[in-house]
Amino acid sequence: MILTIIVNDAPYGIEKPWNAFRLASTSISEEIGMTVRLFLMGDSVSAAKKGQKTPEGYYNMEKMLMSLVNRGVEVKTCGTCIDSRGIKEEDLVDGVQRGSMKILATWIKESDRVLSF
Repeated sequence: MILTIIVNDAPYGIEKPWNAFRLASTSISEEIGMTVRLFLMGDSVSAAKKGQKTPEGYYNMEKMLMSLVNRGVEVKTCGTCIDSRGIKEEDLVDGVQRGSMKILATWIKESDRVLSF
């Protein structure tokens, strides 16, 4: 089963991105065995920025994202969203790629389930 997770909110100050990453991690576990794709849009693209200084009391979203990438989750960011926030492709966590609405639409078409956080 292919699961696409779309994340929209900023990585800190709200728990939606944290919960989306946790669900992705659980979904790719051996027990569940899904293929997971993660698309970051809006303020969530800052979760993919290298060198984050995590606010006190929060999980490090960069490390969570790196773990997902290392475990085979395909992660893309909205290209327009990173551009409008001054984030360059080389600023992204290794393995995270610039995406587009066309890529997201293709993922949605190919997916068995799509969730938006």
